[in-house]
Amino acid sequence: MLYWLTNLSDGGDVFNLFRYITFRAGGAFFTALIFGFLFGRPLINLLRRKQGKGQPIRQDGPEGHFVKAGTPTMGGLLILSALISSSLLWARLDNGYVWLVLFVTLSYGLIGFADDYAKVSKGNVAGVPGRVRMALGLVIAAIAGSWAMYLHGLSDVELVARTADYDPLAGRLAFPVFKDVLINLSWVFVPFSMIVIVGAANAVNLTDGLDGLAIMPVMIAAGTLGVIAYAVGRVDFTEYLDVHYVPGTGEILVFTAGLIGGGLGFLWYNAPPAAVFMGDTGSLALGGALGAIAVSTKHEIVLAIVGGLFVIEALSVIIQVFYFKRTGKRVFLMAPIHHHFEKKGWAEPQIVIRFWIISLILALIGLATLKLR
Repeated sequence: MLYWLTNLSDGGDVFNLFRYITFRAGGAFFTALIFGFLFGRPLINLLRRKQGKGQPIRQDGPEGHFVKAGTPTMGGLLILSALISSSLLWARLDNGYVWLVLFVTLSYGLIGFADDYAKVSKGNVAGVPGRVRMALGLVIAAIAGSWAMYLHGLSDVELVARTADYDPLAGRLAFPVFKDVLINLSWVFVPFSMIVIVGAANAVNLTDGLDGLAIMPVMIAAGTLGVIAYAVGRVDFTEYLDVHYVPGTGEILVFTAGLIGGGLGFLWYNAPPAAVFMGDTGSLALGGALGAIAVSTKHEIVLAIVGGLFVIEALSVIIQVFYFKRTGKRVFLMAPIHHHFEKKGWAEPQIVIRFWIISLILALIGLATLKLR
């Protein structure tokens, strides 16, 4: 919204600053951060009054979790409110990628909110049936995948105007490290996008099991994808890095900056011992957002590296279920894998901080793929 202040600029005044994505990203970050600090405590107090007993605790979970009984959930509302308000204020609202990512984020947030509400109102861990959640998530992801193909088609038009030596982007899958490699998935790109978005949403949801565990890796991944989005949205950067140019994606940096600011505001209250849980409201929305950004920037495979911690968490559940159904035995003491380490006697802060370190290392590896060509 504030971008339109550039209409008042003569090119040499303060209004000209709003032309720069980096300036508006900084504004989005501080707006979301201040929003979190201002409204965090009032929201927590409201959730505590409305929810009574707070988020239900799994009876078969680690014993140390029972002391968390009474902690309110739906803290994702704080992140989403900060993120959406800062994005609408600082991003260019004529950019299709901004609306695509906001659509996925808000839609998955609504699914998560319905699930959290069902859990709190029923007083048990059974929320919205898994099949219903999955079906809704797939529909949203299908819309997002089709939308991304349309926007990439518009990018093709701009690229044709810039160069004769050009590969179309729409429906193509790019590979990290290997430059100039684009595999034509055609219409299969949409179901592939669905897997990426739904998979990211559920992987982050599975990771959200300890105080502060999910939000920091989400911020690290978002920051990394924001840098990638900014790079692939600038023709000079893409020529230097030998990556595919996707016009318009640079504006996603404003969104990711707002996510980091809102995430830090939330972490202030979610740090151990948590005053509020993120809930599915936040985890599904933020995971979906990461998937949508990866699809928009043509870095779906890099997301698996940057978000490798989420992949590990999801794989631990898949392996556990698969092996148990066939042998009646468990690979891990408990899945997701962070509970396995709890069962082994690791302290919760020890697990959280070590997982943060792993997430940061994977993010740096993901960033390195921009130059390793």
